[in-house]
Amino acid sequence: MLSIGTLAKRTGTKVQTIRYYEQIGLMPEPGRTDGGQRRYGDVELDRLSFIRHSRQLGFSLGAIRELLDLSDSPERSCAQVDAVAQKQLREVEVRIARLVALRVELRRMIGECSADRVADCRILEVLRDHQECLSDHGQADA
Repeated sequence: MLSIGTLAKRTGTKVQTIRYYEQIGLMPEPGRTDGGQRRYGDVELDRLSFIRHSRQLGFSLGAIRELLDLSDSPERSCAQVDAVAQKQLREVEVRIARLVALRVELRRMIGECSADRVADCRILEVLRDHQECLSDHGQADA
């Protein structure tokens, strides 16, 4: 049996994150020692590793919950898992397209800057007026 600290180290997950996953039901309530310390076994280690890897691939907590539910029912069709992964792929492709547009815009701004005086700085001009941009690269998250 593993302590929460050992589980955190083995999976590269912060202790606070593990507790959060327990609070929202992604991780089951762990067993406890007589002294009240959390204890985790291989099943919990595997589940947390699954969650961690899914997060690294950009899956939302809702998608991870759905994938975990599906994995708990091995007789169900894999098509549902595929649909979740396909949705994630589409979201990643949209983010990549936005990042490519941002790269193009930043390169253009830098290339047009004469690096003389701040008063004549093309980068600052473009940042002040979104109309100066070549594309609508979206709004930054607040």
